Amino acid sequence: MLLTSSRVCATFRVGIPLVFKSSFVKANRTSSKSFCGLEMVEVLKILEKVKVAYDLPIVADVHESIQCEVVGRIADIIQITAFLCHQTDLLVVVAKIEKIVHIKKGQFCAPSVMTNLAEKVQLAGNPNVMVCERGTMFGYSEL
Repeated sequence: MLLTSSRVCATFRVGIPLVFKSSFVKANRTSSKSFCGLEMVEVLKILEKVKVAYDLPIVADVHESIQCEVVGRIADIIQITAFLCHQTDLLVVVAKIEKIVHIKKGQFCAPSVMTNLAEKVQLAGNPNVMVCERGTMFGYSEL
């Protein structure tokens, strides 16, 4: 859905902060035939236009350490996907970008694990960590 000025203004009128979230790649598709997204550089140009045009903070996720610096140039919040939440190397690299780090809880994780994951980012020098619940897995393909 394309943002319009009236939608953005409506959130501000009622006092609800708005952050624009988008992914440049959907790396965890079940089928190799599924659309996975546009090129990272192309999507980041689009996100920068949204950020400037609507004066919105941007959330974007990363899947590999080499993406962190480039995504951090545009994103105000860098998100770690649920499937990658345990990846220590990724968490440490994203911590060094000095942006807010948003870690999605993997459905395979107990809620108590999130403390350890947030601590990985904090020990790497970034105190700006937030986490979110993604649900719990109760069997194959079931949330």
